[in-house]
Amino acid sequence: MEQNGQIGKKQIALNIVNSKSKHKGFGSGSIDLNNVSPVIIDGGVATIDIGAMHAKSKVERGIKFSTEKADVPNGRQVWLVWVAVDRTAEGQLYAGATACEMLIDTEAKRGWKILADHVNKMDYAMKRRIMLDELGNEDKAALKHLLISHNEDWWNAAPEELKQALETN
Repeated sequence: MEQNGQIGKKQIALNIVNSKSKHKGFGSGSIDLNNVSPVIIDGGVATIDIGAMHAKSKVERGIKFSTEKADVPNGRQVWLVWVAVDRTAEGQLYAGATACEMLIDTEAKRGWKILADHVNKMDYAMKRRIMLDELGNEDKAALKHLLISHNEDWWNAAPEELKQALETN
């Protein structure tokens, strides 16, 4: 079995092991992050930025974050959208999408975000929830355009709830 050019290597996933679980070997109780991707929406432009998986997206690099919005009075609104892809008998599709707000002041190198919210929203996306109500029309349009241009078949197979959530007024 070959993965990432290495023969015989097992794929590493984030293991969740607690007092209630009885860990039974490699990969047991793991969360597979291969089916979730981070999308950054900044200034009406949506891009996939894998660095956001570790809070190191292009817009986050070099920024000192605070949990107080008042610390970033001149911050611009940036969205992190977690998009989960699912596989069914018919093929793959966009299955979950959740949006997390950030404020970024690039000049002052300051930002605001609630990391716990970002983690929870990633979990919700992986659980196939759609939570995009906070996005404005320009951001919804940018995300919709990105999803369709990335893989139109996945968009066509996506649940109606996602398509309706990205309709603009």
